[in-house]
Amino acid sequence: MSVKWIRGGSSAGLALLGLLLLTFMIGRVMPLDPVLAIVGPDADRATYEQVYRQLGLDRPLWVQFGRYLGDLVQGDLGRALLTGRPVTEDLARVLPATIELATLAILLGALLGVPLGVWAASHHKRWPDHIARVVGLAGHSTPVFWFGMMGLLVFYAWLGWAGGIGRIGLGFEGAVPRLTGLMLVDTLLAGDTAALQSALRHLLLPACVLGLHSMAYLSRMTRSFMLAQLNQEYITTARVKGLSRRQVVWGHAFLNIRVQLLTILALAYGGLLEGAVLVETVFGWPGFGSYLTGSLLLGDMNAVMGSVLVIGLLFVALNLTADTLYRVFDPRARS
Repeated sequence: MSVKWIRGGSSAGLALLGLLLLTFMIGRVMPLDPVLAIVGPDADRATYEQVYRQLGLDRPLWVQFGRYLGDLVQGDLGRALLTGRPVTEDLARVLPATIELATLAILLGALLGVPLGVWAASHHKRWPDHIARVVGLAGHSTPVFWFGMMGLLVFYAWLGWAGGIGRIGLGFEGAVPRLTGLMLVDTLLAGDTAALQSALRHLLLPACVLGLHSMAYLSRMTRSFMLAQLNQEYITTARVKGLSRRQVVWGHAFLNIRVQLLTILALAYGGLLEGAVLVETVFGWPGFGSYLTGSLLLGDMNAVMGSVLVIGLLFVALNLTADTLYRVFDPRARS
């Protein structure tokens, strides 16, 4: 087991080193001029060259990479042009909003998508299977921004159930102390019931839109995994022994796809964290995706490189978590 842990740590270390190198190179090969973004298009040549030297862009790439690593060790990702603040502060401000949204979305997607996939596989080529496949196809192929706009039209404009854009009502802005950045947690810690209800009303609709998209993906993958298991000989043996459908499906087949589901859930969650930009735009959600998009449009390379690095670190962390859980659910991985 120790050898596997060492190999896992080595793989994570190599992935992290490759991520750092890739992030650094992105800042050098993208067709965006960080100097021009700072001085503006009307600056003279002398000002341009001065800022160029101050940024260290006149030095060899290996020297720039060493400086980049040194700044990272100190937690320095540079200063963002979009806000004028350090990138680390900006990411600490926007990332909790996306984590809160994506976490609720993946929970809703898993709670609906996994049982739907199991239900479809256990009724293969019958009407429940057809219904599940149509739901999955519709949820996966329909643009997520369309779901968002229709959700706002129906549940906010017509019915008044949702809270509209933003994370909380305007009357509660600044009234809840920011402790974790997670609005639901902060309102609970503050003991403000009205603010908690407002935060929930604002969160549920965008989370359901993202959750519907992930539900479609998870249901299709679960169905595929379950069909592969239900065609195995041990399932036939279980049925011959007289076990009920529920025991065969949930007690045998489903237990053998848990490890595969962990990988899919980790990838789906990572995808929600870095791909929620359309939903955040539609709902005015001040999260990570909106911040990255604004930085790209402005040509703010410090913010872009910091955001890409965070995305990569999140995926590395999710993969390590999935590898750890493998050993919990699959005894064969412990040997």
